[in-house]
Amino acid sequence: MVNILVLYYSRNGSTKAMAQHIARGVESVSGAEAMLRTVPKVSTVCEQTDDEIPESGSLYVTLDDLNQCGGLALGSPTHFGNMAAPLKYFIDNTTEVWFSGALSNKPAAVFTSTGSMHGGQETTLLSMMLPLFHQGMILLGLPSSEDALRETVTGGTPYGASHVNHGQHSLSKDEKTLCFALGARLATTAIKLKPS
Repeated sequence: MVNILVLYYSRNGSTKAMAQHIARGVESVSGAEAMLRTVPKVSTVCEQTDDEIPESGSLYVTLDDLNQCGGLALGSPTHFGNMAAPLKYFIDNTTEVWFSGALSNKPAAVFTSTGSMHGGQETTLLSMMLPLFHQGMILLGLPSSEDALRETVTGGTPYGASHVNHGQHSLSKDEKTLCFALGARLATTAIKLKPS
């Protein structure tokens, strides 16, 4: 089995919903399984810490999760055209994974959600790609052969899956389709790239 880490931060639930659809896409591919993980909030109070295990939802990611995965889907809400601070904080502390080369030559994809049509989805996706390039990962997007990418009037970009919140947190049919397709493409590629 190839283990695909679906790592996300979600404040209002939209990015989490995307992660779940990406995980379904991963698990639609024979020989692949998805592992959903999140990161804790970043506190503005230096003394405050979160419990080791969240009260509900996905477990917090560990460096070992990164070391063991066969591929990575990274997701964040858009905050002023960039990834959210909690996800960036985790990524900034992955130097030992970078030194080991554990993610080198493994596939990765990115996804985001935002509150408005011009909220910076594509710059957020690009901001999440940069550390993955440094980790030596092989970045995947969504090809134009995906009908939903050409037809969507909500979220979806060639750079990765996206969701635009038009006053509702639920994903559109096209957004769900593109999340699923991105997960399936990531899993298929991970299987092809897995060392024999």
